[in-house]
Amino acid sequence: MSRARAAIILAAGQGTRMKSDLPKVLHAVGGRPMIDWAIAAASEIGAARIVVVTGAHAPAVGSHVTAKLGSDAVAVQDPPLGTAHAVRAAEGALADFDGDVVVLYGDAPFVPADRLERLFTQRSGGNLVVLGFEAADPTGYGRIVRGDDGSVDRIVEQKDANETERAVKLVNSGVLCADARTLFKLLAQIGNDNAKGEYYLTDVVAVGRANGSATHVLIGEEADALGVNSRVELAAAETIFQARTRKAAMEAGVTMIDPATVYFSYDTELAPDVVIEPNVFFGLGCKVGKGAHIYANCHFEQAEIGPNANVGPFARFRPGTKLADKAKVGNFVEIKNANLGPGAKVNHLSYIGDADVGARANVGAGTITCNYDGFFKYRTTIGEEAFIGSDTALVAPVKVGARAYTGSGSVITKDVPDGGLAVARGRQANIEGWADANREQKLKEKAEKDAKK
Repeated sequence: MSRARAAIILAAGQGTRMKSDLPKVLHAVGGRPMIDWAIAAASEIGAARIVVVTGAHAPAVGSHVTAKLGSDAVAVQDPPLGTAHAVRAAEGALADFDGDVVVLYGDAPFVPADRLERLFTQRSGGNLVVLGFEAADPTGYGRIVRGDDGSVDRIVEQKDANETERAVKLVNSGVLCADARTLFKLLAQIGNDNAKGEYYLTDVVAVGRANGSATHVLIGEEADALGVNSRVELAAAETIFQARTRKAAMEAGVTMIDPATVYFSYDTELAPDVVIEPNVFFGLGCKVGKGAHIYANCHFEQAEIGPNANVGPFARFRPGTKLADKAKVGNFVEIKNANLGPGAKVNHLSYIGDADVGARANVGAGTITCNYDGFFKYRTTIGEEAFIGSDTALVAPVKVGARAYTGSGSVITKDVPDGGLAVARGRQANIEGWADANREQKLKEKAEKDAKK
């Protein structure tokens, strides 16, 4: 039987280099707070217990974690005395836990679940396993120095490393896997006799060896262990996320004409045979059905686009928008909290908010739903195969029946029956000769004024 698993996520750092009132781990990559990436990875590998170690300076992190996992998932490190001290802050929350634990970081969003699985698999008995990688530039990282048998002899922090040790490119990601009880026993023996006067988690290697526990290293990819400490590094993480997501989408059957200009969120769902033109942004909560075509310069948030639908160019979908099969939304159309039935069309220059549009209905150019009276929102219902004339204002709450028409330029304030025609505009009156007479009078007045100059 496999052993129980737990995760300790360290999120107590000051994050001063972010220069932000928002705690570092709550900054988003792919639309998802970095701490949530770590929580998701822990959940994916079956961690029965997750404890996030926060700092007293950032109560917002504790509130965020409590909302997701409950208050039992939060441990506070106060004062901050180093990474080993931070892990020990979680000991009380795991006092009754018997199994293996992995230490993760709230500012490292890309450690993949399959890599963590290998950490647990590689760990055996009382041994420990750390995740390392070959760094292109090891500056700032703890160096992993291995013995003749390949196990970890020591991990040396940058400030404490000698010249030979600083030349080592195999570095420590900080991720560590161990038997929980063994780990806490070893941590209690770590001192702070170092350049920073802190309790280093990396010292667990030497303490473990002294107690008969070997440490092994699993070598991963550098990008997997990327930590974020500044806005520049946050942007670099976003670039990595977007590149991976674009590649995965194309490998799954999505066509992108210019992939570098298409932006995704972590939960974007795209079916095969979707075509996406340049300059398209998918915010949180978007799904696109098979065969849909997204034209250039569109923006989507919490929207569902059905199979074989056509959208854009220059369309904006706000939260709650749903398009059914073969629906069409054209250029300069904004839709919010609205449902478009199969084959419905809103092709030009329209705003459709808080509405239900029936199958095969046609909404003419310049149509708007007047859904807000300054206090409350109201819905508009357009029946199947209805035809909304150009420049119609539909003042909600209002219903236009199936197969009904509205005359162009109408302001519709009352329900329109099935198959009816609603015209609500002033009757046209022609005054013959008025324009010519007006022109002659104005030209005369202009000539007299010019003569006086």
